[in-house]
Amino acid sequence: MAEGLRKGLTSYGDAGFSLFLRKAFIKAMGYSDDALDRPIVGITNTYSDYNPCHGNVPQILEAVKRGVMLSGAMPFVFPTISIAESFAHPTSMYLRNLMAMDTEEMIRAQPMDAVVVIGGCDKTLPAQIMAAVSADLPTVVIPVGPMVVGHHKGEVLGACTDCRRLWGKYRAGEIDDTEIEAVNGRLAPSVGTCMVMGTASTMACVTEALGLSLPMSATIPAPHAERFRSAEASGRVAAAMAKAKGPKPSEILTPASFRNAQVVMQAIGGSTNGLIHLTAIAHRSPYKIDLEAFDKLGREVPVLVDLKPSGEHYMEHFHHAGGVPKLMAQLGDLIDLDAKTITGQTLREVVAAAEEVPGQDAIRSRQNPIKAEGAMAILHGNLAPRGAVIKQSAASPKLLQHTGRAVVFESVEDMTRRVDDPELDVTADDVLVLRNAGPKGAPGMPEAGYLPIPRKLARAGVKDMVRISDARMSGTAFGTIVLHITPESAVGGPLALVKNGDMIRLDVAKRSIELLVDEAELQKRRAALPPRATPDWARRGYAHLFNETILQADEGCDFDFMRAGGKE
Repeated sequence: MAEGLRKGLTSYGDAGFSLFLRKAFIKAMGYSDDALDRPIVGITNTYSDYNPCHGNVPQILEAVKRGVMLSGAMPFVFPTISIAESFAHPTSMYLRNLMAMDTEEMIRAQPMDAVVVIGGCDKTLPAQIMAAVSADLPTVVIPVGPMVVGHHKGEVLGACTDCRRLWGKYRAGEIDDTEIEAVNGRLAPSVGTCMVMGTASTMACVTEALGLSLPMSATIPAPHAERFRSAEASGRVAAAMAKAKGPKPSEILTPASFRNAQVVMQAIGGSTNGLIHLTAIAHRSPYKIDLEAFDKLGREVPVLVDLKPSGEHYMEHFHHAGGVPKLMAQLGDLIDLDAKTITGQTLREVVAAAEEVPGQDAIRSRQNPIKAEGAMAILHGNLAPRGAVIKQSAASPKLLQHTGRAVVFESVEDMTRRVDDPELDVTADDVLVLRNAGPKGAPGMPEAGYLPIPRKLARAGVKDMVRISDARMSGTAFGTIVLHITPESAVGGPLALVKNGDMIRLDVAKRSIELLVDEAELQKRRAALPPRATPDWARRGYAHLFNETILQADEGCDFDFMRAGGKE
């Protein structure tokens, strides 16, 4: 089997000439024949001035290269797309599949015997793992790590749960302009991903649970020296994988590893986005995520990590308490410890080495959980025939069974325009409904599901309401919010049929979300829906591809032709 520079030769009709030409040009970089004869480890460079989450990538790259070279292989760094959550228009989710395609094709196109992917911000790790599963080259995943915590007036701050909490106070008139500006400069005190259990932290923990990254790599703070020592160790592992030609993702990712990832996602109080991403990753493999099985795990797996937004602590506290290995030790027989990892260890060996930290309270025991049930519940009903999700661990208990009157917003733009209108007919008992914010409708399924409390209610002291949409929300967000309603309204899903004043019943214990309108009336409304036409934004390029092939939330929002086996 070809390796190193001989792998994947450019087609000139003469293999000997192809290698000769390749070596001639790469020697322009100053490499010796000794360097060029070694196994090659490709390393993705996702640094960008637009991506502060990845601000430590240059240091990580140097550490990985050091590890690769210390182990006798040759590192080659190559760029890919970088996506930063708050800088991506219209939403980072719109670009996740583009990053996955870019990363996969660069892995395939360039000679490498193993690859190290470096990511962190919400959609980057999912995109890279999707690419790795499809390319099936030996892969080491390195999360960039979370920020350290911020401080304001003696209070510990965490982006972006406290962004939302304090912005809510500002909207309610409890914080003035001067203080909100001070907060703005203190929420993100270092590079790295959000230091709460948002999507970035969720996916880092899921990656470690899948066995695709080194133990403890999910939780090490981004600026810490330990982060770079872990990167060096990752480089060593990648070099060993390049020489051994494995293990490949297809050897690591099994039904057991996907189940472990789901257990960990429930136990950490994970982001609802994590479910979409894990579903997309599984669909690139021979396996799938069964939403009913995921919900069943949610009834069996308690939340054990005391982290915002479901608890009180932050990622650095989780790390110093023993990280994912300690969590898996506490989960006990809920984890399949025979699952393999990229280091050659099983999870049994990883868990056996978990640190015991006296007095830590960030990782609870199963006898003393944060929440008796897992982070997420899957809902069904006539509003969500193919499912919806609620992060029950971050919801208001009193609203988990609630019936209220629908207040409907037709789009994100409509909501932005009207939600703070003093004349808006809304009370605290109503159900805010946002539609046309799904994969096709928005496009890209933005994190708009965290509908703001209408200003007049916020100023009256209302902190939470039931909110329903076909959008997503940030893993850092909190509240009684039903998301990912599938199928979305833009493709004729039942959410498109809701009218102002309709009654909606939420019952999380029964896993139910129902529009209390009789079927005959719904059929009449369905018949009156306008036919779907190609929107102006989807006339050309990537936008056209996205609109034509994007799947719904229950299938991971991947492109239909990118699943294992292609279209179904």
